[in-house]
Amino acid sequence: MAKTKTSVFFCQNCGYESAKWMGQCPGCREWNTFVEEPVDRKVRSSSGKLRPASEVKPVPLSAIQASREDRISTGFPELDRVLGSGIVKGSLVLVGGDPGIGKSTLLLQMCRNLAAGQHSLLYVSGEESLQQIRLRAERIGSFSDKLQLLCETNLDTIREVITRLQPELVIIDSIQTMYNESAGSAPGSVSQVRESTGVLMRIAKELGISIFIVGHVTKEGVVAGPRVLEHMVDTVLYFEGDRYESYRILRGVKNRFGSTNEIGVFEMRSQGLVEVENPSEYMLSGKPEDASGSVVACSMEGTRPIMLEIQALVCHSFFNNPRRTATGTDFNRVNLLMAVLEKRLGIQLSDCDAYVNIAGGIRISEPAIDLGIVLALLSSRLDLVIDEKLICFGEVGLSGEVRGVAMAEQRVQEAAKLGFETCILPRVSMKGLAARKDIRLLGVSNVREALDVIQHQKHL
Repeated sequence: MAKTKTSVFFCQNCGYESAKWMGQCPGCREWNTFVEEPVDRKVRSSSGKLRPASEVKPVPLSAIQASREDRISTGFPELDRVLGSGIVKGSLVLVGGDPGIGKSTLLLQMCRNLAAGQHSLLYVSGEESLQQIRLRAERIGSFSDKLQLLCETNLDTIREVITRLQPELVIIDSIQTMYNESAGSAPGSVSQVRESTGVLMRIAKELGISIFIVGHVTKEGVVAGPRVLEHMVDTVLYFEGDRYESYRILRGVKNRFGSTNEIGVFEMRSQGLVEVENPSEYMLSGKPEDASGSVVACSMEGTRPIMLEIQALVCHSFFNNPRRTATGTDFNRVNLLMAVLEKRLGIQLSDCDAYVNIAGGIRISEPAIDLGIVLALLSSRLDLVIDEKLICFGEVGLSGEVRGVAMAEQRVQEAAKLGFETCILPRVSMKGLAARKDIRLLGVSNVREALDVIQHQKHL
C-alpha cells in the first residue's frame, strides 16, 4: 500500500481532526486549539501487516475465563487500592503528574517489588540514560535481574523487543518522547502521542501485557496531548501534591476495573516513596488548641474515611466588596453556605471577609464536609472555641437542613478509633447506627440545632 502523506489540523484539547484550520473546535468548543501536523494515511496493524478477515473470529462471552487471580499485586497496598486490587493483565495505565512529583520513582519501586516476586519487567526510558536510572535505583534498594532496562524512543524497535522478551509488565517513560515513524510528525505532537498510544494499546491487548505510560502535564494540570489519550487507556492516575512537600496523593480519575473514588497517600523520603497507612493522623497534625474557627470533619475517599481539619477566619471588611477565598474546597459552595447562615440564622456575614482552608493540602469536594464548614464559620464569627474532641459531618441544604450522608457507620467508627468523644451528625443518619459507649452521638436536623450544640458543648 502506497503512503499518502498530507497535512491536517488537530485540536490539542480533544483530538478533533479537520482538513482546515478553525477558530473554535466543534468537538470541545474551545478556541484557538488547532495545530497543523503532517500525517501518514497508511493503516497497518501492530505487527506491520494487515490481518486477513478470515483470521478474525469472534468469541462467545461464555467462553472467556476471567477471575480476580488475573490481577498482579504491586507490593504497595495504597497503589493496589487505587488500581482496584492490583494490575489487570493486558491493561493500559496512564500516570500523570507535575515534574519532580515522583512518578518515575513510584513506578521504579513498583518494578522492584514485582521483580522480587519473580515477575518479568521491561522499563523503557526515553528521557534518562541507563546510568541515570541506575543512580536512582541505588537510592531505592537492590533489584532483581527480572527487571530489564531499555533506552529507546523508536516504537518499532520497542515493539520488537517486547514481542521477543514477552515481559509481564512494561513501563514507558514517557509517552511524549516516543516516536512512531508512521505518524510522520515530531515526538510529543498531537498525532505522535495519539498514534504511539494506539500502538501500545494494541500490544497490551494482543499480547496480554500490562503497560504503564508516564505522561507529562500542562500548566493547567492535565495530561499533555489530545483528550482522546485519556479515552484510549484503561486507567488514568494523577499524582498530586506540592513537590516541595513530603506528602503525595495518588488519585484515580478513570478506571475500567475499579472505583475512581479511592486515593493512595505516600510520603517522599530519601529512599523513595513510603505509604501512609493512616492519613488522618497527618491531616490533624499541628491542629491548634483553644482557637476559634477550627473544627474536625470526616470525609470519605472511596471506602476510606479521612479526618481533616477545616479552618475559617471571618472578620469585618473595610471594603465595599468583602474578600472571600477557599483553599481545598469549592469557592462557590462556601459562598452558598454563608448565604444560608445569614438567611436562616440571621448572622450578618455580608460585610465580612471570609477565608476557608482545609489543612494538609488535600482537596475535598464531598458534600459531607458542609457541616464542618458551617461550624468553622460560626466558630470564627462568634468567637466560639470548639472542643478538640468533637467531630462532625453532614450535608447542608438551602433551607438550612442537615441532610444525611452515606457510610455514616464507617465515619463514626473511624472517629471513635482516633479518640474523638463527640460526633455531630445528621439526625436521619442516626437511625441505622447502634448505640455506642466510646463516642457520644448528637443528631441535628438543621444548622440552628448545630449552633446550639457548639454553644452549649461545655454543658454536655
